[in-house]
Amino acid sequence: MPRVVVLDYGSGNLRSAERALEHAGARVEVTDDHRAAMEADGLVVPGVGAFSACMRGLLEVGGDELVDRRLAENRPVLGICVGMQILFQRGVEHGVSAEGVGRWPGAVEPLRAEVLPHMGWNTVTAPSDSVLFAGMDPDTRFYFVHSFAARGWEEPAGGTNGQRRSVWAEHGEPFLAAVEDGALMATQFHPEKSGAAGSALLRNWLETL
Repeated sequence: MPRVVVLDYGSGNLRSAERALEHAGARVEVTDDHRAAMEADGLVVPGVGAFSACMRGLLEVGGDELVDRRLAENRPVLGICVGMQILFQRGVEHGVSAEGVGRWPGAVEPLRAEVLPHMGWNTVTAPSDSVLFAGMDPDTRFYFVHSFAARGWEEPAGGTNGQRRSVWAEHGEPFLAAVEDGALMATQFHPEKSGAAGSALLRNWLETL
């Protein structure tokens, strides 16, 4: 069984993520301990609430350094919801800009939609060579709860080593529903709240560890 640490930095559905990962076949520890996080086969960075608040919590436990150190060693990291958003350069909420971890270019901004938050089940459009969505039907739905999202990149697609894959959804406008970038992957939706579909996605991720 792969060993996974769910990073506890004061934000995220920690126990829901723990249970979902266990159901998918992982041995899970919820902690902010750096040694455990570095030694684990996979690190999950959850997140709910405001971008700036999540970043403060992440910085307080040195989570940004953990992500950088793991990726420098090509060790897998999975971000969920705001845990995906903070991987971008910055987040803009209510006219206030906050710096993110900066692993990906661009900003997380308010969705331009008539109804916010975007709450409920949506399909996504994944590339044919996707890792996270391998074996899934295009009509598969995942559970979203958010009012902010990344709309794209501020650089040509390809990312580091040409490994980046973008997965899209739409609510008022297209937005990034997930990203696969080598050892770094993330979802805007909540796999831990997405039933069988979320469990299948987590199993796909665990197979990469």
